[in-house]
Amino acid sequence: MGFFSDLKEDLSQAVNELIPEEELKTDAALNTEETPEAKADEVDLEKMLENIDSVVTDEAEKSEETVALETLETTEEAAKETVQEDFSTVAETSEIAIDEVVKEEAAEKENKDNRGTEKKMDANTEKAVLDETSLITGAMTINGDIESDGSLDIIGSVNGNVTILGKLNITGHVVGNSKAAEIFADGAKIEGEVVSEGAVKIGSSTVIVGNISATSAVIAGAVKGDIDVKGPVILDSSAIVMGNIKSKSVQINNGAVIEGRCSQCYADVNPTSFFDAYKTETKKK
Repeated sequence: MGFFSDLKEDLSQAVNELIPEEELKTDAALNTEETPEAKADEVDLEKMLENIDSVVTDEAEKSEETVALETLETTEEAAKETVQEDFSTVAETSEIAIDEVVKEEAAEKENKDNRGTEKKMDANTEKAVLDETSLITGAMTINGDIESDGSLDIIGSVNGNVTILGKLNITGHVVGNSKAAEIFADGAKIEGEVVSEGAVKIGSSTVIVGNISATSAVIAGAVKGDIDVKGPVILDSSAIVMGNIKSKSVQINNGAVIEGRCSQCYADVNPTSFFDAYKTETKKK
């Protein structure tokens, strides 16, 4: 506003300078009134100056409105950015919470599964062997797995796995794995693994095609497979073994035939460590 007031004064001064000094003196001396043209010029000049003031005022108001609008737009953009940041933060937090919930559910499920497995194992361990013996006669053929809490005598044929908590006597034909506390086979034909928690006795004229695992074994028949026994193994004179033998000790009677390696890996004395110690003592001497 100061700039335009100065402009008004400069314009007034310029107009005064344009009027001849002699006319001003003559008018003053004669005390005559101003002509209509001069008055019109003064009015026009005053109107121009007033218009300039109004234009300046309008421009100032417009500039203030523009600044206000720009400030409002800046505030709105800042608010939008803040809202977006808050939304992204909430989304990240919710994702983290969901991941934690999923992990907790998976851990609980795993714990439940482990508990279920432990319960099943405990149930199987706590089962007592019943004092009863089942019989599969020679005229019977069973297709399917067999499980029993007692003992079982198989004279007929079984096409399936046999799991017995007691003793298992086989004089027939079994196609499948056999597991029991003790296993005795005489004149039998077994195609599958034979696993015993105790002793295994294989009579003469018995043929087993499969691996044998037990704590002790007496073999008088034919075995095609590996023999893994934690205790002693006795091979009778009629025994035929085609496979490797791992045991604590081995007794081989005259006439027994073995095709495979024989390792007393469960013995109290380790031959490798014995000879290593012997070499060390020899070097010292």
